[in-house]
Amino acid sequence: MPQEKHTNRRVVLASRPHGAPSEAHFRLETQHVPEPAEGQVLLRTLLLSLDPYMRGRMSDAPSYVPPVPVGEVMGAGTVAVVEHSRHAEFQAGDWVVSQNGWQDFALSDGRDLFKLSGPVLKHPSWALGILGMTGFTAYMGLLDIGKPQAGETVVVAAATGAVGSVVGQIAKLKGCHVVGIAGGAEKCRYAEEVLGFDTCLDHYQEGLGERLKRYCPEGIDVYFESTGGKIFEAVLPLMNNRGRIPVCGLIADYNSTQVPAGPNQLPLLQSAILRKRLLMQGFIITLDYADRFDEFFRKMSQWVAEDRFVFREDVVDGLDNAPETFIGMLEGKNFGKVIIRVAGDTPPQ
Repeated sequence: MPQEKHTNRRVVLASRPHGAPSEAHFRLETQHVPEPAEGQVLLRTLLLSLDPYMRGRMSDAPSYVPPVPVGEVMGAGTVAVVEHSRHAEFQAGDWVVSQNGWQDFALSDGRDLFKLSGPVLKHPSWALGILGMTGFTAYMGLLDIGKPQAGETVVVAAATGAVGSVVGQIAKLKGCHVVGIAGGAEKCRYAEEVLGFDTCLDHYQEGLGERLKRYCPEGIDVYFESTGGKIFEAVLPLMNNRGRIPVCGLIADYNSTQVPAGPNQLPLLQSAILRKRLLMQGFIITLDYADRFDEFFRKMSQWVAEDRFVFREDVVDGLDNAPETFIGMLEGKNFGKVIIRVAGDTPPQ
């Protein structure tokens, strides 16, 4: 369904999922486009970022941010154009990074907006990916917590995903031996042949732990964690003394409704942390590193301008396709950074 100038389509949380979400947990509504008050701008959504953390916000369990209330718009980072401005610092036609969520139009007082200008306007979706929260997560988690050194072995889960693909490429720039883990032969070939990883292992194949040991003969110094589950279980025994484990997500467990069956792995983890003096640190990029975004943006923009990075996007057209695409992303069906193209405007030259 195309975007209409006088109707605001919005995807709201219809009910809280218990386990894996389905399309029944979302509802597409329409309402009148809001009018900006003095000091506000009316934004029209062009591009919408879909990210795994959104699954957590569908739950009412305690977390680092409030849950999405039932009946309210799903939150998300967006690229938008200023449709109408009553704000002194913005004018109609400005392109901005915003937090419109899953809807066509939104109001803002300007405090959450970041103007797009210069080279980034050539690829505005990158402001939601490699030059936005995705790249920021990879950059700070790997360099500030992982602290990779030349010659060390870095293992990256979800190696062809939005964050993992950037992590691995930064590690290669730092002179590391990089082993990716991804789901399927196609993704593993991409990690090796396009992203430049030294190798990539398919976690769908049997014997991940033994294969990982073969390709990490000197152990693992840094493991960038975004999945949890069986991948972490394969990695943990191979961690070297004083290894570092930045944790940005645990997607394997996002739909869990109870503690997994099987032996209690906690004593094994605690023992490894103690004996090997491991550093395992979770981080929330928007809470822990907000004051270092400019540092990241300068460096990553330089690397991107020098063509030192490949960044793949999985773009789906249509706001009404957001629920199905989001569910598929949680199941690993995407290949790269997931973007919903809500409108097809051309950036200003």
